[in-house]
Amino acid sequence: MRRDIFQAIADPTRRSIIALIALQAMTPNAIAENFNTTRQSISKHLRILVECNLLKQEQQGREIYYSLEVEKMKEIDQWLVQFIAIWETKFNQLDELLVTLKEQKK
Repeated sequence: MRRDIFQAIADPTRRSIIALIALQAMTPNAIAENFNTTRQSISKHLRILVECNLLKQEQQGREIYYSLEVEKMKEIDQWLVQFIAIWETKFNQLDELLVTLKEQKK
């Protein structure tokens, strides 16, 4: 089953996993050491992130390393950019209004 990328990042544990893996590729055990939960729970989160193509797996000997799929993260960034532009416009309008109100008080 393909999962929605935004459903995947809605979970705070998965966002924390992404933040960890953004720094360096890690094994499931190394990831699990950073959380107060079971290894099985972390494996479930990793599976969801892989299904969404946010993480990729690489076999190195007997270990599996998870790393971030940067291109998929760029999709999230592109989606967010539209909202950033809207809010920047709103904040600029608010700044202008506050300057105008302050000048009217003088």
